[in-house]
Amino acid sequence: MPDFDMSPYAAFVWPAWGISAVVLGAVVVRALAASRRWKAALQSLEDTPADRPQAAQGAVGPQE
Repeated sequence: MPDFDMSPYAAFVWPAWGISAVVLGAVVVRALAASRRWKAALQSLEDTPADRPQAAQGAVGPQE
């Protein structure tokens, strides 16, 4: 069983762990939200009609 008693240092170590956990959680939530936005933007680009100008379709070439 690990010993979590940090006597004089506990006032500094535990808040640091807590802040780190909150920041890491916020980074994960922000990344997931950005991923959803990017997927929605990609889906909207893929759903646009095919009558757009040739230059806007990309430099890859015609799709078969």
